[in-house]
Amino acid sequence: MDHLQDTAIDGPSSGYSHVSMKSNNSMHQPPNLSDGPAVNSGPVIFSRKRKRAASPLQPPDLSDEAAPSGRLGEIADQIRDVSCQTSTSSCQKHISHLDTEAALQLDSHQPVHDDLQRVKDQHKTSMKNRYESVFEGIKLQENQTLLNRIYTQLYIIEGESEGVNEEHEVLQMEKSYKTLQDTPIHCNDIFDPSPEPGYEEMRREKKDKIKTVLTKGIAGIGKTVSVQKFILDWAEGKANQDVDFMFVLPFRELNLIKDHQYSLHRLLLDFHPELQDLDSMIYDECTVVLIFDGLDESRLTLKFSDSEKVSDVTESSSVGVLMSNLMKGDLLPSALIWITTRPAAANQIPSNFINRVTEIQGFNDPQKEEYFSKRISDEHQASRIISHIRRARSLHIMCHIPVFCWISATVLQNILKQDLSAEIPQTLTEMYIHFLLIQTHMRNQKYEERDPEKLLQSNRDVIVKLAELAFNQLMKGNVMFYEEDLRESGIDVTDASVYSGICTEIFREESVIYQRKVYSFVHLSFQEFFAALYVFFCYLHKNSEVMKEFLTGKSRTQCENVLLDGLLKGVMNKALKSKNGHLDLFLRFLHGISLESNQRLLQDVLIHTENNPESIKKIIQNLKRGQKNNVSPERWMNLSHCLIEMKDHSVLKEMQAFLNSETKRKSISLAQCSTLANMIMMSEEVMDELDFMKYKFKSKEGKWRLFPAVRNCRKALLAGCNLTDQHCDILASALQSSNSPLRELDLSNNHLQDPGAKLLFAGLKSPNCQLNILRSSGCFMTEEGCAALASALSSNLSHLRELDLSHNDLQDSGVKLLCGGLNSPNCQLIILRLSYCMVTEEGCAALASALSSNPSHLRELDLSYNHPGDSGVKLLSDKLKHLDKLKYVEQ
Repeated sequence: MDHLQDTAIDGPSSGYSHVSMKSNNSMHQPPNLSDGPAVNSGPVIFSRKRKRAASPLQPPDLSDEAAPSGRLGEIADQIRDVSCQTSTSSCQKHISHLDTEAALQLDSHQPVHDDLQRVKDQHKTSMKNRYESVFEGIKLQENQTLLNRIYTQLYIIEGESEGVNEEHEVLQMEKSYKTLQDTPIHCNDIFDPSPEPGYEEMRREKKDKIKTVLTKGIAGIGKTVSVQKFILDWAEGKANQDVDFMFVLPFRELNLIKDHQYSLHRLLLDFHPELQDLDSMIYDECTVVLIFDGLDESRLTLKFSDSEKVSDVTESSSVGVLMSNLMKGDLLPSALIWITTRPAAANQIPSNFINRVTEIQGFNDPQKEEYFSKRISDEHQASRIISHIRRARSLHIMCHIPVFCWISATVLQNILKQDLSAEIPQTLTEMYIHFLLIQTHMRNQKYEERDPEKLLQSNRDVIVKLAELAFNQLMKGNVMFYEEDLRESGIDVTDASVYSGICTEIFREESVIYQRKVYSFVHLSFQEFFAALYVFFCYLHKNSEVMKEFLTGKSRTQCENVLLDGLLKGVMNKALKSKNGHLDLFLRFLHGISLESNQRLLQDVLIHTENNPESIKKIIQNLKRGQKNNVSPERWMNLSHCLIEMKDHSVLKEMQAFLNSETKRKSISLAQCSTLANMIMMSEEVMDELDFMKYKFKSKEGKWRLFPAVRNCRKALLAGCNLTDQHCDILASALQSSNSPLRELDLSNNHLQDPGAKLLFAGLKSPNCQLNILRSSGCFMTEEGCAALASALSSNLSHLRELDLSHNDLQDSGVKLLCGGLNSPNCQLIILRLSYCMVTEEGCAALASALSSNPSHLRELDLSYNHPGDSGVKLLSDKLKHLDKLKYVEQ
């Protein structure tokens, strides 16, 4: 169960995004304050040892102080000058000459072994200093925290490289069924083959490693911080000590030099100045890890044909060609490569160049609550916020992303400080509106001496321009912006700091390589929220140009006069056509903002509001009709979320009526499975019974999509469902979740065997587990499973009253192990069924002894169709006279 504790750190500067193929620019990703110890608040930026702080997405500060010294520094300067002043061809020749000169100089000072070790040590020290600290919020010294204090391992699953490039990205926080097909993997082991019997011995003899790993994950889920922790553990000597050098090349900074000519050796020296004494001939003799962080941010042209081949580390080419050749293995083939990306951008790299694909998940339920407990020092307040998050199921599910936990904690703490009886936000849109209001209120306090009306106008201008930027770039698929992008939305780049100053925790300005400015929303969800705000603003102010984006075939005048339901229908149709779901959350926010109650909260920005009940009714009808169209399950589910944002729960009620109908074996589609599971998980009421036998699934995947719903049921009947070990893992997690409602679980006739049984029984030992009835008849369980079950029965908090282990090949050896739990005073069993378990006189003697050694609660024991013999029956009859029912019919 260790892997269930693996969760991440990736903070508010990411977003669970969906990016267009034209320009996959993602955001800066601050740490997910995962379920780790001492979780902090706010967005996190990673510190540098130089003057400014930066994130692991940022390469070293290459200002004058950080540049290579001496002759190499002069060469670097010449390269920069040449790249800006000469034509491409002459630039290439000049840089090639300079690279050769640099290489010759280094060759003349070929380091001996001690010199190489010194460079390695310097590099490790530099990397440790660069990645050991994180910042939360504004980059102030008091906000600095050691990464090791707040980090715990991410929950990472291993996927298949086949088909990875076909996967789109939608709101994956609801797609917990995905974990059913995947294998957990520890971050530090991503380059190691999967453990198998004899694996450690094999690894000692042969140091084979997986060459290229692609790690996917929605922004904010922990990709960048997993990189940071991976490097820090290596630099501190805790892991991967067979690696000599780790080089980080973030795509967001490679973008800034994409038109320059570089050799790989020169590029690495620019990003890692402490390597100035490194000989270019040494790479093949050392174990090197190259980390390309944020493929989704790339504006490079990656080419995987053989037309532009580079195989020498001193050969100059464009940065895009260098990256392509590294990934293909033509350049520095001995290097291990780790690429991080959001799923939508993964198709830029052909799957045949990827050896392993992993995906970072998020917080599990206990980790969400641990975050709030550690983030909020006031225990009473923390408890109230946790309770609210549990009840508001849509918020609870969203909190699987650590950055959303931070947003929720910030908003809820602020509301409760002002008024303990205040109404707490229930929807995603309400949460984000309150977060924006908190930001502007903080600015108003700072400048309270200024004229309130001017301040309001200033706030409005800033927010509307940010909203325009968010919308324009979302339509292009960009989530990281440069100065030219800001100008396009009417933002004066000389005043850009004003924008980040007003919305400190929402919009970020930072300097990267060569001190060029880049901008991003702290998390993609903020960009999507602001984009929706802009569209609604344009609707109220009759901006036909923007509305025409969604109202194809209509004239300018028609667009100006369109009603709100017509506009939202056009937006919905465009979102439904999206292949990667990049407009899903935008659509969700737009429907939320259309509520008059939310418009009133935003009145200072919107200026006026609209209340049209008939239009709202039509919007809800359009969403329901959209669900009846032939759309993917993810689109279907998102339309359900749009209804929830509008506080309409009619679809959920319709699904409940469907469940309660008397029709036998209801045929249920893939989309219905998703909606049904979502409805059950999000419901504030616990479902009494979920019986898989009532449904006729059109595909096996539908069954697995419904499976996570067991988390919010009292009785789960899963007999004959072909469950695997991973399903048992999910069940164990459900049993361990706080306030677990599961009281009865029927797993009969599933081929679980001992590994699955052991995972499940580990869940029974949790203090949160309240399970009373467990049926595991015909599950191929043997001795090993019995030992794990005995441990669970003897735990202090066992609530199990009825246990059915019939039709399992336990034999006497298994029964003896089981007796280790039965003779515990903590065992509360009333009914035990062991028919068809190959029990003989020896097993009966063990049972008789165990059940008579302490005051036993057992009242019914079924040993029918075993081989107890007369002596076994007599032993049981003599010692277990307290039993109300004893079955011992021989086979």
